Amino acid sequence: MTPTLVRNQLGADASAPAGAGTRARDWAEIQERMLAPLYEAVYDRMEVGAATRMLSLGCGSGLAMLVAAARGAHVTGVDSDRERLALARARLLPDAGWDDAPAHSPHPARRRARLLEDGGPAPVGADGAPYNLITVFEPIGCAAGDSEGLVPALRSAVPLAVRGATVVLTGWGPPERCATAAVLQVAARLADTARPPRTEPGRWRPTLRDDLEDVAARAGLKPDGSGRVSCPFGYADVGSAVRGLLSTGLFDAAVRATDRSQVEKEVAEALHPYRREDGTVWMPNVFRYLVCVT
Repeated sequence: MTPTLVRNQLGADASAPAGAGTRARDWAEIQERMLAPLYEAVYDRMEVGAATRMLSLGCGSGLAMLVAAARGAHVTGVDSDRERLALARARLLPDAGWDDAPAHSPHPARRRARLLEDGGPAPVGADGAPYNLITVFEPIGCAAGDSEGLVPALRSAVPLAVRGATVVLTGWGPPERCATAAVLQVAARLADTARPPRTEPGRWRPTLRDDLEDVAARAGLKPDGSGRVSCPFGYADVGSAVRGLLSTGLFDAAVRATDRSQVEKEVAEALHPYRREDGTVWMPNVFRYLVCVT
């Protein structure tokens, strides 16, 4: 896999307010592609192609779906973040109505992609064929409560798949194998400055060895293999790194406990050990995936 070094968006204002739209763009333009080696490794193992009917839970801004569609897969994405979903729509369905196009549409992409908001995923295509692959590429196991909504979503999605369908869960690797873990500890420390101190969903915590297996067990899935993938985070400069990392949502509790400028300052300081002579930032990481069957 060739890692990607993400440069600042041309014309982007690093001091722009961190509204929902700005954060979604930072995710789509800076951070999301850091997980591209994970997508490719999973698709290689699952032999994703024209026979694949994939449901992507938490599809974000759609990069993983785009990669699968490029391999010929029929893809459906579901996400609760309207801003990210709008960016996914622009990537996958640039013409209005593509996700509702009939099966005889002359453009193949119109028959291969569908995007839905929140729950209620629908079968892919007009023929109502069920899914044979369900993916969760939003890594779990790095924030308190990050799998709570996933278990019911999986339980709702499984009946829409063929019997014996494959489900792939993904998560962060061991903290000692993830350089970014040291930076994420800033989120936990700043969140603890809240008075009175509180624990809340989204607060960073160290990844546990059996996080993925725990989700699988609660969702009634049977593990059937796993793998690890190198996903280095590479940024053109510290400013891009800060924007990308804050777009993940892992620093939200810290922002609520202090303020965004304080979080940005301390994250930038924590990134110094990973800054190279040319000003770029490079953090080796390992991510894990768990293959399950329904």
